[in-house]
Order: sequence, then C-alpha cells, then structure tokens
Amino acid sequence: MLVTRAGGKLWRWKYRFEGQEKKMSFGQYPEVTLAEVRALHAEARRLLTSGIDPMEQRKAERSAVRESNELAFRLIASQWHEHWKDGNSPHHVRATWSRLEANVFPAIGDRLITKIEAPEIVSMVKAIQDRGKLDIAKRALETTGQIFRYAVAHGLTKRNPASEIKPGDILKSRQNSKPCPCGCKGASRTAESD
Repeated sequence: MLVTRAGGKLWRWKYRFEGQEKKMSFGQYPEVTLAEVRALHAEARRLLTSGIDPMEQRKAERSAVRESNELAFRLIASQWHEHWKDGNSPHHVRATWSRLEANVFPAIGDRLITKIEAPEIVSMVKAIQDRGKLDIAKRALETTGQIFRYAVAHGLTKRNPASEIKPGDILKSRQNSKPCPCGCKGASRTAESD
C-alpha cells in the first residue's frame, strides 16, 4: 500500500518485466478491499509467470472494450442515421429507425461491425420473413447494407457482407394476383426484389 502525502491510500505492485521495473495500480483503499487486491494481484502474478506483462494485458483489455463500444453495429447505425436523415421525410426517418430497433438490433445490434458475416445477416432476414413480414425483411436487408456501406466509406470496417446477399436469393416470392404476361391462366409470380 502506498500512502500519499495527501493521505490517500493506493494499492500498488512493483514488478519487473523483461528487466524493466514497472508499477501496477489496483485501486484506492477503501474502495478496493484487501481481499479484492489479493485476487487481482494473484491474477497479475499468474500472467507475469506466463510471460505476459500484466499492464499491457490490462491495456489490451481496455482497448478491446473501447473498440467494442465504438464499433458496435448499433452505434454505427446511429451515426449512419444522423447522416442519412437529411433530405428524408420525418415519417420515413422515424419508420426506418423503428424498423432497425424492432428487427435488426435484436439480432446484430451489439455485435462488432467488423465481425458480422453474411450468414448472420441471412439468418436475421429469414427470421423476419418467418414472422410473415416479407417487405420488412427486404427493407431490413437493404438498410443493413446501407449502414455497412457507410461504415466502409468511413473506415470503420473493410467490407460489406450485406452486399453479397440479394433478396431474391434468400427471400420467398410473393404471389401476385395480376395475370401472367405470357397470357396463360396462372397468376404471375414476382420476386420480392432482385
């Protein structure tokens, strides 16, 4: 324990890694108890014994948490929405955001945009279709693709997995009651989108 001139009590550990002396802080007393410090210290010593610098490990973990907060699909979608909404009617802007909240975010909203792959998007779109919402499924795929394009353009991800998917490849066609253009008695089948 290090007692500062101002009377603060800090839990510190001095150690050596690759011949260099380092100091690691475990927090301030009494916010961090002795039992908690002992557990943190034991974990840090285990890392050091394994050849890992505990301070660098802590920095890497904090960086990963920061990255996951900054690159979550939901956050990127929010940035896209702010950019996209100019020039669109308020009703369309609200409807698009509502569609994202109800259909897209539950499936991929908390995932890192860099980790989302085409099969996850297909699964999300098919789940919407299975609820009988074919048009919403198509729009969800389209909007997801727009968000990925925005992310690519701003250097937040390298690729757009939604661009690899055509609605006609995964979504069912809707029966249309219009007569078939060839003149037969059957109704024409039109794909929801191609």
